[in-house]
Amino acid sequence: MSISVVGHNAVVEQPVNPQDRARSLSAMSPERATSYSIRQRLASRYHAFWFRLGQGLAWSRGIYRERASGQLDQLSGVVRERIERLQQRFDVRFEESARQLTALKQYDYLDILEQAWSGMRLPRSRGGVVQDIGSSNFWYAPVLHTFFRPAELLGIEVEGHRIYLNGYSRLDYAQGYIHSLPNAQFIVGDYAYYERPADIVTAWYPFVTPDPVLAWRLPLSLFTPHALFSRIARNLQPHGRFVMINQGRNEATIAASLCRKVGLARQGSCEVTTPLRPRRPPVLSVWGHAQR
Repeated sequence: MSISVVGHNAVVEQPVNPQDRARSLSAMSPERATSYSIRQRLASRYHAFWFRLGQGLAWSRGIYRERASGQLDQLSGVVRERIERLQQRFDVRFEESARQLTALKQYDYLDILEQAWSGMRLPRSRGGVVQDIGSSNFWYAPVLHTFFRPAELLGIEVEGHRIYLNGYSRLDYAQGYIHSLPNAQFIVGDYAYYERPADIVTAWYPFVTPDPVLAWRLPLSLFTPHALFSRIARNLQPHGRFVMINQGRNEATIAASLCRKVGLARQGSCEVTTPLRPRRPPVLSVWGHAQR
């Protein structure tokens, strides 16, 4: 296995020794044996085939840039008003570099961060190294850059070589989303084995139960929540913060248990009951190392 790093339109392959990978997993307390149904196992094997194929091909058509919409059309009065407040508050115009659907999703994520932080009344964390886990094609990189103003921004995605119908890969899209952001990188690899200190780690809807893994067409071999959360705790600086967004209260409860098991303590939590886009109310929580 190798980890691909994309930044400033360059790709660097960082080889990972399989024995080191195995030792790393052992050191992080292996996942307990989980019983999966026959349906889950069959689906997992099918997804594993395509995952390995994509990793082996590592196909790329080059950087993909969306055609900017320039303006947002057909918005309700309430949504438009909230977006205008975000534009004024953060001095951003996502629609100037993205199509309307992407821009609306970006405003939605920025709104979640802003609402939750205001609700928790925590001081804003800015600067330093920000790592994002499970970044897909990193379409929300401008959101993280706008909110946290990092000195360095890294998106880590295990399936960065997934190919879309237009022939471009997630990696190609990520290059387009980060090309104008200073010191931003997109890394293709499993965060559970990514060793580097971080001041802020973010995770939007991390997998904490197996069914969403299969729904996203990934093999269950990648479902290692304890290893993932252990790595977050290891990478997080002593005064760093882990910012996690979950789908509803039940998922947030499961994720909170994983955080506590690896020695993280909750600093604040907020359920965003009025997100910009229709969905189950997300729960944002902030975690840090437990004080001893």
